[in-house]
Amino acid sequence: MQERARATRRSLLEAAASLFAERGYAGTSVNDISSRSGRTSGAVYFHYASKEGIALAVVQDRFATWPELTDRYTNDKVPPMDRLVALSYDIAKALAEDPVTRGGARLWAEREVINATLPDPFALWTAATTRLLAQARATGQLAPHIRPAPTARALVRAFFGLCSLTEALEGTATITARLAEWWHLTLPSLQAAPER
Repeated sequence: MQERARATRRSLLEAAASLFAERGYAGTSVNDISSRSGRTSGAVYFHYASKEGIALAVVQDRFATWPELTDRYTNDKVPPMDRLVALSYDIAKALAEDPVTRGGARLWAEREVINATLPDPFALWTAATTRLLAQARATGQLAPHIRPAPTARALVRAFFGLCSLTEALEGTATITARLAEWWHLTLPSLQAAPER
């Protein structure tokens, strides 16, 4: 029975996330979630007390926590700046292709109309970026004038803005290309000058 309940809960969450990504919070009803998931409205209310509850669950599921984030980028054999760039491409791909991540991003952008406090999705991203920049500094890869914490904060915000605006203006298909352009512009200002 528990497995069936988990499957129902997951199908509701994924249906809601897809709808939130497509239509936004205000444009999605509990009936829409019920219809998309093939479950009853009663199932929605059983597993998530309200529309706000399922919105919160969508954000918490992927967008705010990124459970595998820290584990995937701890390989010390790969230079920290390379790990940072790889991390950004993985997050950009999720923002472009993963329905739960996309739903979470849309909900975060619309957080003012949701009667629930959504978690800050940028805290973990910023902490991971700060850690990678600090490692880059320790290995001599980071330019001496770059301070990891404020730089991480600026990079995460600029990255999310780049992804959001690219999607709004061009669609998700060009996010990877725009990210490559951004890194070609940004990376040289972060990296230490090669020794002569």
